[in-house]
Amino acid sequence: MKASPKSLLATLRGVRQEQPALWLMRQAGRYLPEYRALREAKGGFLELCYDSEAAAEVTLQPIRRFGFDGAILFSDILVVPHALGQDLWFEAGEGPRLAPPLIDGTLAALEAAPQRLEPVYATVARVAAALPPETSFLGFAGSPWTVATYMVAGAGSKDQAAARRLAYGNPSAFEAIIDAIVEVTVTYLSGQIENGVEAVQLFDSWAGSLSPAQFERWVIAPNAEIVRRLKTLHPDTPVIGFPKGAGGKLAAYANETGVDAVGLDETVDPGWADAVLPPHLPVQGNLDPLALVAGGAALDEAIDRILAAFPARPHIFNLGHGIVPDTPIAHVEHLIERVRGG
Repeated sequence: MKASPKSLLATLRGVRQEQPALWLMRQAGRYLPEYRALREAKGGFLELCYDSEAAAEVTLQPIRRFGFDGAILFSDILVVPHALGQDLWFEAGEGPRLAPPLIDGTLAALEAAPQRLEPVYATVARVAAALPPETSFLGFAGSPWTVATYMVAGAGSKDQAAARRLAYGNPSAFEAIIDAIVEVTVTYLSGQIENGVEAVQLFDSWAGSLSPAQFERWVIAPNAEIVRRLKTLHPDTPVIGFPKGAGGKLAAYANETGVDAVGLDETVDPGWADAVLPPHLPVQGNLDPLALVAGGAALDEAIDRILAAFPARPHIFNLGHGIVPDTPIAHVEHLIERVRGG
């Protein structure tokens, strides 16, 4: 049995559903054979992101196959630094590269290129016109701290050391980078909303690498500013905040950023989250992506534990982070059936 029409959007607005809405982070991507075929035809990841017709097709693929309650825009968080003027490319097997790296903290070498976001808006418009009426449409952006870690280092890193060193050693320079990301992110998310997304998610994949004081300054404060400005422009559009690794700082994040819902990563005890988060704040998550890979009794037990954890709170069933490429499609089908009580 599928959830009621637009149940995901209703949940984000604080209405608890008898059956939780369901979507999966990175559901439009590498575990689907139809995605892999399209990416091979297009020749590369970034080319796929900026091809509006192809990116719309990728966004729609998991909706056609699984009937999820939400579609998540297919794009990448690094289109924001690309729009700020950094060069962006993806090395095969190694991930993204950005140049010049902002290790010295200066933005002076960059020439803004906001036109690079136009294909994403075109993708949004295509998807909005094609989605089933019961499916909610989610846009997204990376949160400033996570985006800044890539901009400073010029690549991903295990401990975000380059950005952390710059934030400690030259906080004014680092703040200038954060402020620039906030500015473009508000414009970017507003553009997505104007073209048809119904809610947005802020991904802070590296929030867990910061001390409490640094978390307040580089995660909570800039996200609160984005939410404040978006709410001024689009007061009816829900914002989901996903500070991966926040742990004990999750309640402060929920209370201080003004987000409409909080995503829980797989390390968070859902019962603890239900006890410490503001009453009735919607939550999203938090199945371990590797439990979905494993399947069997471990998957069933994890699903049931999450479903039981929020007896009175609006809840969207999701993973605690993105789906991994070797996830068996049969396990996704089983997850959907179990969550929906089929």
